Amino acid sequence: MTIVASNNSVVVKMVTVLVTMIVCLLGILAFQRRRSETEPLSRYLPDPVRQPSKYAYECFTWCYSPIWMSAFFIIVIFQLYEKFDAMMYNGVLGGLALPLLLQPFIYPSFERSPDSKRIWRDRYCTKANLWIAIYSFIGNYWYTHYFYSVLKAEYTMPATRFNNVPIAMTFATHFYFSTYHTFSNSLLRKVETTYEPGLARTFLFITVILVLSYFTAFMETLTISSFPYYRFENRDMAYTIGSAFYGIYFLVSFPAFYYFDNDVDTIDNFKKKITLWDTFISSCGHGMVILTLLDFVRLWLKIPLVIEISDS
Repeated sequence: MTIVASNNSVVVKMVTVLVTMIVCLLGILAFQRRRSETEPLSRYLPDPVRQPSKYAYECFTWCYSPIWMSAFFIIVIFQLYEKFDAMMYNGVLGGLALPLLLQPFIYPSFERSPDSKRIWRDRYCTKANLWIAIYSFIGNYWYTHYFYSVLKAEYTMPATRFNNVPIAMTFATHFYFSTYHTFSNSLLRKVETTYEPGLARTFLFITVILVLSYFTAFMETLTISSFPYYRFENRDMAYTIGSAFYGIYFLVSFPAFYYFDNDVDTIDNFKKKITLWDTFISSCGHGMVILTLLDFVRLWLKIPLVIEISDS
């Protein structure tokens, strides 16, 4: 009875938070002015004429997302993970990440995308995948230990570990984050292409980032709750405080990825071409911002950061 009451309490809290967020968004929307009909069309996807490379990448990610989601659904519903050993986890999750990682080489174009005519290192899809891959590595290598320390989380499935984090989770993070950031790109683009620039739109833009960050973090925490080998000492805390803690990732990365390499298709003498090294630095820089924010929260909670090295 205590467990049921606790779960109901968490549901009430989360519904209250989400409803409050939606009400705030609706209130802010009421102050927006729509762009004139002579402006570029309101859209979720990039303009295939002005941003064909981004359009190709996001279309590919949107098309692939239902595939990995379906695979995950089948694995969880039928509890296929119960038969997995460490190598199976690496193989399955690595296999699900592989289509995204190989896209720049096997399917770089989509309609009018010029990526197929560029050398592989200059393709937007290459740089986008590298940005997400580095972010995924940093998140697992560093940020996971904040969940271990602050939320007393732990992975208990058989795993090949690096810095006491299952390597398979880095693969999973890549396709998770690819979908998350493509979805956030769509919503942020819809705001920018629908409403007149100004203070009201900027406030809406920031609010969408805040709401989407918390919502994304909470939904992942909720969906992974059915996986018995990722445990929290206090699940109620994981849903409430943990979702806000995890949401810090996206407060930084959603706008960062949205604006990343926006000029890939309009490079001229006045605009610097983004290289793979620039991509590496961008992802690492934003990753450091997130790490610092996570540590500020840890210090505020007065919880020591403990990084244990596993023998497995």
